Amino acid sequence: MNDQALRLGTRRSKLAMAQSGQVADAVSQVTGRPVELVEITTYGDTSRENLAQIGGTGVFVTALRDALLRGEVDFAVHSLKDLPTTQPDDLVLAAVPVREDPRDVLVARDGLAFAELPNGARIGTGSPRRMAQLNAYARSHGMTIETVAIRGNVDTRIGYVRNGELDAVVLAAAGLNRIGRSDEVTDFLSVDTVLPAPGQGALAIECAADNADLIAALGELDDPFTRAAVTAERSLLAALEAGCSAPVGAFADLLADGQIVKEMRLRGVVGTTDGSTLVQLSTTGPVPETHDQAMSLGRELAAEMLAKGAAGLMGERAL
Repeated sequence: MNDQALRLGTRRSKLAMAQSGQVADAVSQVTGRPVELVEITTYGDTSRENLAQIGGTGVFVTALRDALLRGEVDFAVHSLKDLPTTQPDDLVLAAVPVREDPRDVLVARDGLAFAELPNGARIGTGSPRRMAQLNAYARSHGMTIETVAIRGNVDTRIGYVRNGELDAVVLAAAGLNRIGRSDEVTDFLSVDTVLPAPGQGALAIECAADNADLIAALGELDDPFTRAAVTAERSLLAALEAGCSAPVGAFADLLADGQIVKEMRLRGVVGTTDGSTLVQLSTTGPVPETHDQAMSLGRELAAEMLAKGAAGLMGERAL
């Protein structure tokens, strides 16, 4: 029995360490081996630039993948929504565990819900996707809000509300849950109001494609429904040719009849950040049983969205 420690590559942020720690415990249980965390600093962690400007996609991932390819770590844990949609040949997503809460949440002053915010409320988010949908929702409900571009870790973002600079910030529920701060949420934003980022709330466990034993062990942590859902969401994103800084929201959920899961519904949205124009569509089909079926669900919805004018809403294409 190999009892040598497995090395898990993780970003240094509090959130990354928390979610990697949870995965480390689970991997230790299925492999019977200790797991040690190896902290890796990524470009996205050190750069102070706006995420949308530094390319968004991959800025938190590249350094972890490089460490994997160099054999400095055995596997890595990513927030799935940070992963570029093209998978390198020499790395494999060995597991996508059961998804956390995929919703976005509001942390507002005075315990306010979104609908209770005063006119002209300043809401902080670094995400064009959130801006587009929040502004569209406000517009359609006769509210006036101002979305303010921010970045930084959870403490920094919530700090803007605590010190009075902003009325509210929007964050991912999953992140707050993982670091034990969900009690600070003042409103959960329904996916009917704000569609999350593709893969939001899900983790990806990645290792080298030639490590068959580790792939098999990590595979025990895979949740087939979560994997099918996030595969469909990311396929939509890829087919829209959008990076993770594009204002694309996508969410796949299972439709059940009683206890029997019948179908998967995929919803997608793309819009201008001011919320003046949104293309929002959904499609429903049999629950995908293969990777290719999940991919085609995403591609089909993307084609419909492009036909409705989605391409013109995504800002500058990276050619």
